[in-house]
Amino acid sequence: MSTILVTGGTGYLGSHMLTELVRQGYDTLCVDNLHNSSPAVLDAVRTITGKAIPFIKADAADTAVMDKLFSSRRIDAVIHFAGHKAVGESVAHPLMYYRNNYDSALTMLEMCLKYGSALVFSSSATVYGVPHFLPLTEEHPLSAVNPYGRTKLYIEETIRDVSAAHPDFNVSILRYFNPVGAHESGLIGENPNGIPNNLMPFVCQTAAGIRKELHVFGNDYDTPDGTGVRDFIHVTDLIAGHIAALKKLETRPGCIIHNLGTGQGTSVLEMVRRFEEINGVRVPYRIVERRPGDVASCYADPSKARRELGWEAQKGLDDMVRDSWLWQQHSMAR
Repeated sequence: MSTILVTGGTGYLGSHMLTELVRQGYDTLCVDNLHNSSPAVLDAVRTITGKAIPFIKADAADTAVMDKLFSSRRIDAVIHFAGHKAVGESVAHPLMYYRNNYDSALTMLEMCLKYGSALVFSSSATVYGVPHFLPLTEEHPLSAVNPYGRTKLYIEETIRDVSAAHPDFNVSILRYFNPVGAHESGLIGENPNGIPNNLMPFVCQTAAGIRKELHVFGNDYDTPDGTGVRDFIHVTDLIAGHIAALKKLETRPGCIIHNLGTGQGTSVLEMVRRFEEINGVRVPYRIVERRPGDVASCYADPSKARRELGWEAQKGLDDMVRDSWLWQQHSMAR
C-alpha cells in the first residue's frame, strides 16, 4: 500500500483529498499548521471514511520537522497543497506570500529528493497571466499579474530546474482553474477563517444571511455580462485529477504538467443566478471596483489531461451550486 503525505490537509482541497485517498485504498498522513483551517475537519473525514487520519501539526516549510517525519516512515508521494491562495491578499501582503509559499515548496522538494518520494504540486491557472488566447493550453506563455500567481510560477520554474538536474525525480504540476462545490455528504467543504476570498463561500454565506451582500469585483470587463469569466470545477472532479496524476507518476514519467478545468467559462453573475435558481434562495450583490490582479476571462483546454491521464470533469454547474449550498446548510446546523 502506498503512503501519501498531504500538506495543507485540513484545508478545503486537502480534506477532500484525504477522503478520496482513503476511499482509493491509500495510506495517508496529514500535515497542516492550521493557519486557515481547523483540525475538526479530520473528524468529518473520519465520519465519511471510517478511518482516522494521522495528523502532524507543523509547518510544511519546517525542514527539521519534515526531515524527522520523512525519516520515520516511507512516504511514496507528497501532494502539496500547503500555501496561501488569495489574489487580493497577495497584492496587499506580497512578502508573506513569497515566504510561505516558496519556503514550503522548497522544503518539500528537498524531502522528496532526499527520500525518493514523488510529488504532486498544487499550481494554478494564474501562471498564464493575461490570456493571449482561450481556451488556455499548457503551451500558453507563462507570466503572472499578481504575487500569488508569481509564487506558483516561480515554484513551477524551480521544479523544472530540479527535474532537469534529477531526471529520476517524478513530479506532477497540476494547474487548477476555480475549485468550487463540496463533498456530497455535506460534511466537508470550503470553510475559510474570517472573510472569504473565493467566490463560492462568499455566495453561500450571503445566501445564508451571514454576509449582507456579495461584492462583485467589476462589471466592465470585455465579457458577455461585464463580470469576470472563470472555469469553475467541482472539487471532487479536481481531486479525481490528483488520483489520476498519482497513478501516472507510478509509471515514472519525470516532470508532467496538466490543466485541471472543465473547458467551460462561466461569469460571476451567471454563477450567482444559477445558485439562486437551483437552491431557491436570494443572493444580494453589489458591483464594486475591479480587484487588483484579476483578469477578464480564464478557462482551460483540458484535453491534455484527458489524453494523458484519462481524466475529465464529470460534474456541471448545477452540481457545484447544489453541493456548495448543502455544505453551507450542514455547517450552520452544527
